[in-house]
Amino acid sequence: MDSQTQMKKIVADAAIKEVENDMILGLGSGSTAALMIKSLADEIRSGKLQNIRGVATSFQSEVLALELDIPLIDLASVSQIDLAIDGADEVDPRFQLIKGGGACHVREKLVASKANRLLIVVDETKLVQNLNQSFPLPVEVLPNAWKQVEEVISEMKGSSSLRMATKKAGPIVTDQGNLILDVFFDGGIKNPKDIELSLNNIPGVLENGLFVDLTDKVLVGKIENNNPVVYSPSKFG
Repeated sequence: MDSQTQMKKIVADAAIKEVENDMILGLGSGSTAALMIKSLADEIRSGKLQNIRGVATSFQSEVLALELDIPLIDLASVSQIDLAIDGADEVDPRFQLIKGGGACHVREKLVASKANRLLIVVDETKLVQNLNQSFPLPVEVLPNAWKQVEEVISEMKGSSSLRMATKKAGPIVTDQGNLILDVFFDGGIKNPKDIELSLNNIPGVLENGLFVDLTDKVLVGKIENNNPVVYSPSKFG
C-alpha cells in the first residue's frame, strides 16, 4: 500500500468513529469516501453499528453501498441527514472546499446542505492556502449551454475547458446527464462565496464545485515518522 493510500485509509477509518447507532449518513464519493464506506460496512457487519441508513451522493457510492449491504434511502425521503462524510479535492484554511473531481458535486452539495454535520476526510495533499490555483473548479452545465457559459466565465477572467472522457469518445457526462466545464480563475479563488453565487446565476449552469460555509470538521491523514496518522486542524484565516 503506497503512502497516499495509507493516509486515505487511516483517515477513512477515523471518520467511522464519528458514526453512532441509528444515524442517517450521507455517503460521499471518491477514493477516500469509498474506503470510508468499506469501513462502515465492516462495522455494520460486526454489529458495532446498528440501524444505519445511508444516502448516496453518486451512482458510484450507491453501487458500492449496495454491494456491501449498507441500507440506502433516497434523498427526497429524508428531512435531514445526521452526518455526511465526504472527501474533497481542495480544502483551504477556512474549510472552504473545491469538490467535483469525480463530477458528483451536485448530489454531494445537496446531501451536504441537508446534513446537520459535514465531516470532510482528506489526505494532507488536499490542503491548500488558496483554492483553484492548482485544481480546476468544476461547473456543471446543460449540454446545449456549455459554449455560452464558457463565454460568460471568460468575461469573469476565468478560463474553461470541457472535461473529456478518457475511455470513451467525447465529454464526461454527469449522473444528471450534463457536462462539466473545468475552470481556472486568474490568481485562484480568494472570494469563494461571491464566485459561487456568480457562477450559479449564469443561465445554463446547474451547480459548481465550491462548497462554502458547509464544513464542520476536517480529518487529515498524513505520514509522520514513516507512519500514517490523523489530525483535525482548526480553521484560521
